[in-house]
Parts: sequence; C-alpha cells; structure tokens
Amino acid sequence: MKNKITFLSCFILIYVTSFSQSISSSPYSLYGVGSLYDADFGLIPSIGSSGIALPSDTFINNLNPASLAYLPQNHFMFEVGGKAIATTFQTSSKTEKRNNFQFSHIAFAFPVTKNSSFSIALRPYSSAAFKISDLKLPISNSSEYYTLSAEGSGGLNSFDFSYGYRVSKKLSVGASATVLFGNTTDDRSYIIASSLTTINKKTDYNGLRATLGTQYKIDSTFTIASTFKMPSRIKASKVQSIESISNSNSSVIETDVASDTDDYYMPLEIGFGISKRFKNNLNMILDYEKSLWNDTNQSELYGDFVNQDRFALGFTYRKNKNIRSYSDRIQYATGLNFDTGYLEVDGKRVNNAAISFGVTLPIDYTFSAINISYSYGQKGRIGDGLIKENYHKLSLNLSLDGIWFAKRKIE
Repeated sequence: MKNKITFLSCFILIYVTSFSQSISSSPYSLYGVGSLYDADFGLIPSIGSSGIALPSDTFINNLNPASLAYLPQNHFMFEVGGKAIATTFQTSSKTEKRNNFQFSHIAFAFPVTKNSSFSIALRPYSSAAFKISDLKLPISNSSEYYTLSAEGSGGLNSFDFSYGYRVSKKLSVGASATVLFGNTTDDRSYIIASSLTTINKKTDYNGLRATLGTQYKIDSTFTIASTFKMPSRIKASKVQSIESISNSNSSVIETDVASDTDDYYMPLEIGFGISKRFKNNLNMILDYEKSLWNDTNQSELYGDFVNQDRFALGFTYRKNKNIRSYSDRIQYATGLNFDTGYLEVDGKRVNNAAISFGVTLPIDYTFSAINISYSYGQKGRIGDGLIKENYHKLSLNLSLDGIWFAKRKIE
C-alpha cells in the first residue's frame, strides 16, 4: 500500500504543479486577487464546510492545524480532490450558464512523534476568472456614462505547512505557515464618447501567512476549538500596457512597463467551532468565523471590502453496528452554510448561502475512503447592480491511508 500511495502521490503532484490554478469563473472575481476558494478536505464539503473542532483521526482536516495531533500513530495519509461546478448567472435582463471542473487540493500528513503530526498541502487560494462585456457605468459628478469591457484570469495558490501537538489528553495546539503565490491578468477597455482606452495588466503576488489553532476535549463526545488566521501583507508588482484610440489618432501611452502596485492585505480571521457526538452515532458540527476586512483599509473602484461573518452547521451519521457489514460502515452527512460576504458593491452585500449532502464510502478496513458531496447554493442577487449566481457543485475527495513502520505479526 505504501508503494502505491507514493507512486500515485508523485504522479499527481507533478501533474497539479503544472495545473495548480482553479479555472472557476465568477464576475465577482473581478475584485482583489479573485474569489476566495473553498478547498475543503475529506468530508468537510458534505457538512457545510464546518469542522474546526473535528480531529484528523480518519482524514486530513485543513480547517484547524491542531486537529493533526490526533492523527493515528504509524499512519500516512494522502488526499487529492476535485470539483465539478455548473453555474447560472442571472441579471434582470440576461441569463448565462457555465460549467467547469476544478482541481481542489493535494495533501500529505504523517505523525512525527506519539503526540504530534505534520502535513503539507497544495491548493488554489483564489480564482480570478471573469468576462464582462459592454457594462455601462456612471461618471462621477456627471450625468454621462462610460462603457466597460473586462476579461481576467489567474489567481493565487496556497502551499501549507502545518504541525499539530497534543499537550495533554484533552488539549491540542497547532500552527500553519502558508506560502501564497500566483498572478492575475486583467485586460480592460473603456469607451468614453468616441475615445477608447485599453489597459492590459499582469500582476504577480507573493506573501506568507500564519494560522494558529486549538482543540479542547471537554469529554469523549464534546470538543470545542478555535483558530486565528493572522493578518498579512501580500506583495504585488505589475507589468502594464496602455493604449488610447480616438477618431483622429492612436497613441501608445506605455508598453510592458514594470512597476510596483498596491499590495493586497489579508485580514485577521477568528474562528470558533464545536463538535458533539450523540449516543446514536449522530455527530453535530457548528462553526462561526469572523473576518475583519474593514481593518485592511482596502477598496476597489467598483466596491469595498467589509467585515465578513460565516456560519456553518453540519451533521454526520453512521450505523457502525457491524464492522463487517459494508452498509453499516457508510457515513452520511448534510450541512448548511451562510456567509455575509466580504464585498459590498454600491452599498449592497454579496452574500452566499448553500446546502450540502454527502456520503463517505470506505475502501478497505483502514481509513481509506471516497468522499462524495453535492451542494446547491446562491451568491449575490438580481438588481441593485449585482449578479445572482445559482450553482450546483459536485465534490470528490479521495483519502488514502497507509500503515507505516508496523511490525509483521505473522511471517
């Protein structure tokens, strides 16, 4: 099993290194470094993206580094995931549909000592894939309008190094260091009266971010947890070309000019979670997260960054009566998720709500499993200058578990 996992992981790592960027599309990815990406591991997509208080005892939990402290001894875990998304975009006058597949993540986790474990993960962090045609916008302090057309691609990737340590039977702590890197391209044209101005820009980003986490077991069925994602500065530099065309002449203002641009700031994010297991093998997971975007003092030409609240609720159930019965070992899950959004366009919030369902299908008698989930959600709304997104998302996460350094009992 170990050799199979090693071969498979090396092959997939080589592949996703060349294609480690999401190809999702959303008009709201016009802002900042793009739409933030929900690369959830294991069964987390099935339970509304909750799970801050869940341990990494059967899968790699990327929501809280403290969860790694509960990785089983001598177990090497590997995970890879992907998503298929069908989205319908709606305005008051137009409807458009788009389908795409996204690489989600690749991750490894293994114990370092009896009470600690380490993990490495590569995943998309944000996606800037948008196309806007002939959008009329008002000119400030004027009754006139100008027409905007824009197209962009790219985004940021996240390379995570995480460590969890069990301080006592009840308390575990953890920390993650995240390397953020990537680039975005942004091609825009502005038509004012009879004048056309085009701006082609490529922006490179790189930076570091730290996350701290804790989990505390009140008893064997009840766990509370917290996470703290530290604010950070993502450095940016751009290469830009500008050309102006009018009825009388055409002029190139600048061509491939390199310069510094405004850096991107990640906010302080505070999360709290609980996990409660009941006697009939029903587990409830509840999360709350607060992202302090206001403190970054950032704004966009067409919107502002505002504080974000996120709520997630999930349930899992497994019979677990007869370990030899495959049907009894299947785990079922459902969840709800709502967040107020971190963007405000013309004074209106771009919020998001989703419901999810899923199953965990065991592969063998280790912790290897296939996690399949379906989600339906809505983002934004029709009117007030906003676009409504209705999306169907199918997530597939493959978790493989290999037992290392175990002595043979029978030769």
